[in-house]
Amino acid sequence: MLCGMTSRRAADRTWLVALAASLWGLSALWRGPLAKEYPALAIVFWEHLVLVVLVSPWVVPAVRRVLAASTRTKVSVLVIGAGSSALATTLFTAAFRLGDPITPQVLQKLQPLIAIALAALVLGERLRRSYAAFALPAVIGAWLLAFADPLGVSVSSAQAALLAVGAAALWAAGTVLGRAASAELRFSDLTALRFTVGLVTLLAISGVTSTPLAIGVDAAPRILLLALFPGLLALVLYYRALGHTPASRATLAELAFPLTAAVVGIVAFDASLTGSQWVGFALVLASVVGLALHEQRSSRPSVAVPDDAREALTAAR
Repeated sequence: MLCGMTSRRAADRTWLVALAASLWGLSALWRGPLAKEYPALAIVFWEHLVLVVLVSPWVVPAVRRVLAASTRTKVSVLVIGAGSSALATTLFTAAFRLGDPITPQVLQKLQPLIAIALAALVLGERLRRSYAAFALPAVIGAWLLAFADPLGVSVSSAQAALLAVGAAALWAAGTVLGRAASAELRFSDLTALRFTVGLVTLLAISGVTSTPLAIGVDAAPRILLLALFPGLLALVLYYRALGHTPASRATLAELAFPLTAAVVGIVAFDASLTGSQWVGFALVLASVVGLALHEQRSSRPSVAVPDDAREALTAAR
């Protein structure tokens, strides 16, 4: 019994999810300036094109494996690629035109609530009462961090928040469906399929909306850096961890994203935080670190679910 518990703790990779989410917070360094010059769809298209080129050795094997997979996995891959990759990233990029360098990146403030509901529905994950001790302060902290005046949201910040809610919902679905698909697909398959399906989706949206995709040569270095770090490296780490991390736990660990975003906004863009935002920053940090430590050390983890995605799906049926 003790041996099995030790094995589950060793297999848990909540910390790796948090590391990947921290890399996403770096995207403002390059996405913010690009969003002021080019359509969001064009930026995300070129970002995905670079990513598909980088993972091209994985694409053909991934397509073969997904074609042999269940219908459930096929649908999950389509939603992840078209929704969680293409559409969510486009909404996220568009938010930079309306928000400051920090606010658009605090998208995970609602994601835990959405992902918890989806995880219970799709994966059958059971949440113990102790989960609320981490989830509630994290959501409150993310809200405080998102708005300088959390009780007086302006029209512009509300518009940015609307884009954020859409992206958060799509990314929450990607968290849950990514774990579901990891029962049949490797992390390299999920990464390659996410970017490839996303690229095809962006081409289709461009054709339907007649959105120009041309960008200047001066944008190329930023696009490349955007694709390499917040894109490829973060996603590889993320999917590497997701098959061994319950979705409800993973989505809370992803709140490491707004922490990095706040640091980038302050250091790189001279953004400032109010007193309530600093309180929110501290709440999010304490919740993320506290959850990771609790799940590693407690004899009763907050999320009661098998560590392996196949077992989770079996239990949900």
